[in-house]
Amino acid sequence: MTLDKLETRTHTDRESALLHDLPEQIQYAKEHTEYFAQLLSQIDPGKITTREALASLPVTRKSDLSEQQKITPPFGGMNATPIHHLKRVFQSPGPIHEPQGIELDGFRMARSLRAAGFCSGDLVHNTFSYHFTPGAWMMEGGAHALGCCVFPAGVGQTELQAQTIAHLRPTAYTGTPSFLKIILEKADELNLDSSSIKKAVVSGEALTPSLRDWFTKRGIVIVSAYATADVGLIAYETPKLSSGMIIDEEIILEIIEPNGSKPMPIGETGEVVITVFDKDYPLIRFGTGDLSAIDPASLTNPSPCGRTNLRIKGWLGRADQTTKIKGMFVHPGQVQEIIRKHPQISKARMVVTGNIGSEEMKLLCELKDGISTDVGDLNQAVVQTTRDVTKLRAIVSFEKTDALPSDGKLIEDARTYA
Repeated sequence: MTLDKLETRTHTDRESALLHDLPEQIQYAKEHTEYFAQLLSQIDPGKITTREALASLPVTRKSDLSEQQKITPPFGGMNATPIHHLKRVFQSPGPIHEPQGIELDGFRMARSLRAAGFCSGDLVHNTFSYHFTPGAWMMEGGAHALGCCVFPAGVGQTELQAQTIAHLRPTAYTGTPSFLKIILEKADELNLDSSSIKKAVVSGEALTPSLRDWFTKRGIVIVSAYATADVGLIAYETPKLSSGMIIDEEIILEIIEPNGSKPMPIGETGEVVITVFDKDYPLIRFGTGDLSAIDPASLTNPSPCGRTNLRIKGWLGRADQTTKIKGMFVHPGQVQEIIRKHPQISKARMVVTGNIGSEEMKLLCELKDGISTDVGDLNQAVVQTTRDVTKLRAIVSFEKTDALPSDGKLIEDARTYA
């Protein structure tokens, strides 16, 4: 597949182009957003022409968005385009709201899909949720930009998904890897033909080695894309890469000390911080809360596919306790919100167990007056509150006083990554 001119630049040319455009983008953010006008009021954008200068600017973190958006709704004053001129507004758990501008592929997902072999004429079976969150629209915009047709499958209804694949014969899939496996297994069970799917771009959860092997044995080329609702595509795999993810051409990525501001040395793990050149939502030094590291080998060895940009080592965890479950982020603040809504609870801890894609979420609670024999109504109420707050189902369990560790942890990820 032909690469575009941005993907084959030298490191020097790429860095020069990004840093050349950076001062203008910072100036734009200051002039068109309330938040960055205040945050960068003492900053001369014309002087931010190096990575060292960029590193002197403050970091705006995803973990702060929910509170910032309460203060200045709906986007914390970070949007340059007024809400009534946007195409869509999304809501992710937190709650956090994200804008979508009028560009066809404003999240820049086409680059990842094209690298996976998606092309004009493909029918894409898109199983990301079209409800509230932007994942489905991110993939759909990228697919449309390539000339693909999209079937908006959404989530759930596994048997119907398998029947639809057998009937429509889509060539490509977007969604989580675990759900693709579930659909294909259901198709096998029903003796339905799902062999038309030959390529897949997955996101929202880890593509484990065992899952990748399972798809490969079925003749499916599957790669991961790393994106967030706030900044769009960050990095992506290609079929010829044995490890790592290529950084998107249209962002500036930094790896900084977790919860800090200072850049980390090449190869060391830190927080992923992104500056975008988006005109609707011009985020400057946006801290994703995700951990990764630059692959030192990518400084001198381009990807076998011919793309020359630096590579990151993929998703290596979270700088805070935020955990992604079935494609949805669960934040420590959400556990605190559940506690606030039920004054009987003195302490709570969300424990996530199982395998990726088939997790079990359990909320362990301690009551202020100890365990009562009559907690049935409270249990049901907490189950409903947990679902309202996180948009996910959870089992609620009441523990003995002082049974939960006093380590400040509100979310424990005890899943199996195999």
